[in-house]
Amino acid sequence: MGTATERMDTEQLWGGAVAALLAALVGGALVFPERVYYGFVWHYFWGPVVADAKSAQCAAYADGTVTFLYESAACQTAAEPVAYPGYTLVSEVGYALTMLLALLGVVFMLRRLGVGQDRGLFYALFPYMLFGGALRVVEDAFDGLSAADAAITYPWNTLIISPVIYFTMFAITLAALLGSVSLRKSGVVDDYEFPLAGIGTVLLAATVGYLGLLAFTTDYVDFHPQISIIVLAGATVVTWLTWQGIERYKPEINRGTGQMGLVVLWAHAVDGVANVVGIDWAKELGLPADLVPKHPVNRALIGVGEQFPEPVVNLIGTAWPFLVVKIVAAVFVVWVFDEGIFEESPRYAILLLVAIVAVGLGPGTRDMLRATFGI
Repeated sequence: MGTATERMDTEQLWGGAVAALLAALVGGALVFPERVYYGFVWHYFWGPVVADAKSAQCAAYADGTVTFLYESAACQTAAEPVAYPGYTLVSEVGYALTMLLALLGVVFMLRRLGVGQDRGLFYALFPYMLFGGALRVVEDAFDGLSAADAAITYPWNTLIISPVIYFTMFAITLAALLGSVSLRKSGVVDDYEFPLAGIGTVLLAATVGYLGLLAFTTDYVDFHPQISIIVLAGATVVTWLTWQGIERYKPEINRGTGQMGLVVLWAHAVDGVANVVGIDWAKELGLPADLVPKHPVNRALIGVGEQFPEPVVNLIGTAWPFLVVKIVAAVFVVWVFDEGIFEESPRYAILLLVAIVAVGLGPGTRDMLRATFGI
């Protein structure tokens, strides 16, 4: 009884914290719209999404009007607040905190459903991590096209633009999970993990198939399969070498996560290798231009790579520090998730690992498929 009471108190505390944050944010936006909404919410969170959806270089707010600018020079001379497509350090911190609060809520939901305490949930959700990145590329495919040519236009395309796509994916995954649990409870299936994984696999296959259809039926989507082959092969090699090093010299690092640690490493290796291939070698592999990084951390690490002598840059490029940092960070995560974490709160540990894989595999899949389809 005491344990149940403690859980109820924890859920109530979480609900109170979420309600207080929403009240402060909404109330502040209503009372101080210029400072709270346009100066913070719009500037760092919604403005970049809308600018991306409009295929603009930036969006500027002044005197109650939002203007979309399509030349970088105009963006640089516009008065703040100016919102650029992509992420900032402020937005990334905000989304990280939002993710942690959301994960706590999901833990409470899984507890009430009586699922998620074993590792089957982690593997069942793996297709959704790939699906999220592929779905984002669908919007990329229509970037810059007129409303008459694009299958998905504003405002609906905002649903599959980062970071809103994470909320969209959350809703899709939640619906699939509830449906799969319902199938188990009704006796249609023995385990909810199989239909859950099946739904994600079908969604992934349909999305990649649609991109393939665009490649063969339109002139604005190409097909460069060598990109995906190189990224997946390179990520697998990097993961295998890292895994062998852990198993040989420090096997206790992976004692808690087990095979899930291998997935974590591979997910972030895909992200790292996709960046290296897309940013440094896309033109050499057949694309008209190299990809451009949007994350501030990625840009900063590329700046580190640019500091090396020109012969080194010409040989290995400038994006490799991002791959190194991704692998080091992934190994650290695997090490942190020891046996004690899974014993104390298995649901939260598994969901955290799902989120960690998603923030690597989602962007990595997107970058890989963008280059593969020449988008």
